[in-house]
Amino acid sequence: MANTEDDGVQWIRMRFKKNKVWLAADQNGSPVMDKGKVRIKYRVDQEYEYWVRPESVHPLDSPAGTEEDADAVAIEPPADPAAESAKAGSIEIYTDGASSGNPGPSGIGAVLRYGAHEREISRYIGEATNNIAELEAIRVALGAVKNRDLPVRLYTDSKYAHGVLTQGWKAKKNRRLIESIRDLMARFRDIRLMKIPGHAGLEGNERADRLAVRAIKSGG
Repeated sequence: MANTEDDGVQWIRMRFKKNKVWLAADQNGSPVMDKGKVRIKYRVDQEYEYWVRPESVHPLDSPAGTEEDADAVAIEPPADPAAESAKAGSIEIYTDGASSGNPGPSGIGAVLRYGAHEREISRYIGEATNNIAELEAIRVALGAVKNRDLPVRLYTDSKYAHGVLTQGWKAKKNRRLIESIRDLMARFRDIRLMKIPGHAGLEGNERADRLAVRAIKSGG
C-alpha cells in the first residue's frame, strides 16, 4: 500500500514499534534517508514527521508482529505535539533527565518552542538519581518561561514525574523538589504536563534526551 505526493515521495505502509506508520520512499521504493535515519509519519496527511533508525521499521507482515497485534496496542502517538501546540498558540516544552549510575553523574535537557522561537537547555546537575534529573529538567524548563500567561504544554517521558506532579502520587522521596515544581506550575495561567513514550521517534523528546546525555559527558 502506498500514497504518492506531488514531489515523487511515496508513503508506504510499514510498522514501527508495533504501530502502523507511513514510510517515505523515493520513486524506486527505497527509503528516504538523512543522517542514517528514515522518515515516517503516523498519519499520511499530518505535517509533522519523525526520523527513526531504519532497523526499527518493518513490513506489516514481518515477524515483528501482525496487523491484529498492532491494532490491539495501537498508539495514535501524542498526535503531533508540535502541530497541536502551534495551533493553540502554546509554548511547547520537551524535557528529559539522564543519570549515569542512578545515582550518578546526571544531566538535564529541555527544548522550548514558541512560534518561530526556540531554546535548548543542557545542564549538568552533579550526582543524582534519574528521577531527580527528570524532575529538575521540568523545574528548570518552567523557570525559563518568562510569560506565564501563555498556555504551556510540557511533554515528559517520565512516568514518575508525570505521576507525582499530575496524578496525585504520594512521593516518599524528593518531596521538596516536587513541591517546588507544583508551586511553580501553579503560577501559570494554563499549563498541561503530558506523558509521552520515550525513544519513540518524537523529535523534541529525542533532542531533550541528547541534551541531557551531552550534559553528563561535558560536566561529569
